[in-house]
Formats: sequence, C-alpha cells, structure tokens
Amino acid sequence: MHRQFRASVVEAVKLTEEICSVGLKADDIGASAVPGQFLHIRCGDANLLRRPISISDIRDGVMTIVFQVRGEGTKWLADRRAGDVLDVLGPLGNGFDLGGKNIILVGGGIGVPPMLFSARAAAGRATALLGFRDKSCVILNDAFKSFCQNVIIATDDGSCGVQGPVTLPLKKLLETGEYDAVLACGPRSMLRAVTELCIQATVPCQVSMEERMGCGIGACLVCACRTIKDGREEMRHVCKDGPVFPASEVVW
Repeated sequence: MHRQFRASVVEAVKLTEEICSVGLKADDIGASAVPGQFLHIRCGDANLLRRPISISDIRDGVMTIVFQVRGEGTKWLADRRAGDVLDVLGPLGNGFDLGGKNIILVGGGIGVPPMLFSARAAAGRATALLGFRDKSCVILNDAFKSFCQNVIIATDDGSCGVQGPVTLPLKKLLETGEYDAVLACGPRSMLRAVTELCIQATVPCQVSMEERMGCGIGACLVCACRTIKDGREEMRHVCKDGPVFPASEVVW
C-alpha cells in the first residue's frame, strides 16, 4: 500500500558526471517495498509533475535512489543535501517475482541501479549482467558483487568487460540451460532483445518498463503501454499495472 510521506535525505553522492545517488530515511516505508517498485518524488515548487525514480536498494532503514540528471526536476533533486526533506509518494507499482533457483539480472545504463535491490533480495541465487556505454559510466559494480554469484560487465566500446551489448553474454548464459528466470531493466531496445533471447531459450522473463508518467497511480493515461493478456491486446498503466510485466505480455 502506497502513501504520501516526507523523507529526510541522509546522504547524497555523485557517482558519475550525470548519475547521482540519494539516500532517504524511511524505516516503515522501506519495510513494505519490494524490488522493482518506484517512488514518485516532488522536485521543488517550480516543477508541477513528480519524478518517478526506481528504488535502488534498502539497507538499515535507508532507501536509496539512483538517477540520471536529465532536466530541471532531476537537477533540483541532485542538488539536495543531508538534512533536506522530500515529499514522496510510494512505494508504487508491481515489482519483480524473485522465484527461481538461478536468476539472471540484466541491467542497461540507468536501468542498472533498480536491479541492485533484486540482487540483495536474491542473494546467492543471481548472476548480474550490467551494460554501459563505456568505462566512465560503470556504476555499482562492487555493490552487485556483494550479492551475486557472478557479475559480468559489458561496454559498447570494450573499455571495461565484454565489448558489445549485454545481450551477448546473456545468450551464452542461456545456452548453458542452467538458469530458470531472467529479470531485466533498461532501454526498450535492450528489453526487446532480452525478451527475444529468453523466448528462444524458453526461460521466463520479466521486464521493468519505463514510460513518461503523470499521476503515478493509474488515474491518467500518460504511461499507458500496449500489452497482450489472455489472448487480447489491451492498454495497461506502467505505474499501476507495472512497471514490471511478464516480457511475453508486452507488445514490442
């Protein structure tokens, strides 16, 4: 059950030139959150719409969000410091089903941070595949290593880890037949490619979709996406029905 609350900033860290991490004190709220859910944050009086940001991790009563500065709202959020208080709505949406003995977590770009919460929840059962543009964009590598059996980095230019898209190592892992679930978050093109590989390997896949949002609670149609359920195509809300969907139900 989501609710509106005020959260104190306990830490604010710049991970790269564009990526920031903010820790929020949220003891009781954090206890109800599950991997894959997000927060809807009011970013100053000048920005009418809240910003949806996935929960990256929860530890010792601190809920961490990691986001890319893309506009005025996220720039305002990146300027917050310890002691500041944020107006937050959440946790929102449906999260990942972490069932499975051997899980592959796939993250691409700013879709990497939301998978850390899943890595913690599936500690000892997951392998993480993390894709970035280049070495300067790599984040949270050590954090994933704390929970995952194996962490594989892929960069477009090969400056860190495997060269090429993260789907290259994913294909090899799926071919072993050792994995029974794939969870993914990242660019739509990556999610589509991940879905196609999982269909070929007959491995269940869940994807966290990203769409522009308005209300964050399913009252508007800003984040509607095309899906197929029970053989019929229908529009569903990413904020309310998702952001996590069975990959087989998404119309790509």
